[in-house]
Amino acid sequence: MAAILTSLRNTVIAGFVLALVLLLMYVNFGNSLDLGFWTFMVRWAHVLCGVMWIGLLWYFNFVQIPSMPKIPDEQKPAIGKVIAPEALFWFRWGAMGTIVFGIILAHMNGYLVDAFTLGAAQGFDVPKDIAIGIGMWLGTIMWFNVWFIIWPNQKIALGLVDAPADKKPAAARTAMLFSRTNTLLSIPMLFAMVSAQNIY
Repeated sequence: MAAILTSLRNTVIAGFVLALVLLLMYVNFGNSLDLGFWTFMVRWAHVLCGVMWIGLLWYFNFVQIPSMPKIPDEQKPAIGKVIAPEALFWFRWGAMGTIVFGIILAHMNGYLVDAFTLGAAQGFDVPKDIAIGIGMWLGTIMWFNVWFIIWPNQKIALGLVDAPADKKPAAARTAMLFSRTNTLLSIPMLFAMVSAQNIY
C-alpha cells in the first residue's frame, strides 16, 4: 500500500482503477453504456475538473495569500518559484477542463443555448434554465479571469516572464484581486449549478 500512497502518480492511477471497478460493477448489473451513461461520464469529468479548479482557488485564497506575510523573506522563493507555478498549472487546466466538459454536458442534455440565454426563448419562464445559466455565466467569467487576467499577471509577479521589477507588485495585486473576485463568484456559481440539479 505504501508504494501506492507514497507516489502521487500511483495514487491517482489507483483512484481511476477503483472507478473502473465501479464501472465494471455497473455493467455487470445489466446496465448499458447508452447516452445517459456517457452524459454521466462527462458530468463526472466536469465535477473532477471543477474540484481541482475551485479547490486550488480556495487554497490560494484561504491558505497561501493569507499565509505569505507570515513566511520569512528567505523562505518565500520556495513558494514563488516552486509551489505557486505548479499550483497555477493545475489551477488553470482545471478551469479549462471544467468549462469544456460543462459545455459538452450542457449540449448533451440539450440546454446549452437555453442556459446561456437564461431561457430567453421560453420568455425567461424556465427557472432551471435561468439557474444553470447563471451558474454557467459565472463559471465562464471565472474561467476568463483565470486565463486572461490571473495567469498573465501571475507570470509577471512570479518572474516567469521578462518584465520590469517595478511591474511585479501591480501584477501581483491584480492577480490577487481577480482571484478574490473568483472566490466571491464561486459561491453563487455553485449555488446556481447545484440548485438547477436539485430544486428545479
